[in-house]
Amino acid sequence: MHPMHHAKSSAKKFGGVWEDYIKIHNWFDETKANFADVRHRAMRHHAEGIFWCEKEFGTAFKNSDGQDVPTRAIGEQHVKEDCGFIPSMQRWLLAMNVEEWMIRMSDKSKETFDMVREDVNMSVEAEEKSTKLRSPEDEK
Repeated sequence: MHPMHHAKSSAKKFGGVWEDYIKIHNWFDETKANFADVRHRAMRHHAEGIFWCEKEFGTAFKNSDGQDVPTRAIGEQHVKEDCGFIPSMQRWLLAMNVEEWMIRMSDKSKETFDMVREDVNMSVEAEEKSTKLRSPEDEK
């Protein structure tokens, strides 16, 4: 979704005009300059990224209607619109393959890493199954 469409969605939900929100949505998506497909989202589209956004833009701001809007709520909206839920940074990173150039590991370390990754993947699968069982009404 283009940042302007996210911003228009924010204005509809929180009031004001889309221009009140565009800086935040541009911030989330500026990583497209480094990697121009959905994998750019791994850099900021997660729970930690939402807190980084709040650190960058402050706890809240006034929109053009004079309403105080929590920055974190805008970040949560952006990530949910793009990903369907708010993943952790850990989830993004565990989805990546570790390659030899990233780190030199002994065979024993690789075995340990693979075991931990398998355990985490099982946890993620359980989380996904649990998420699918929840109705959209649970989000409200």
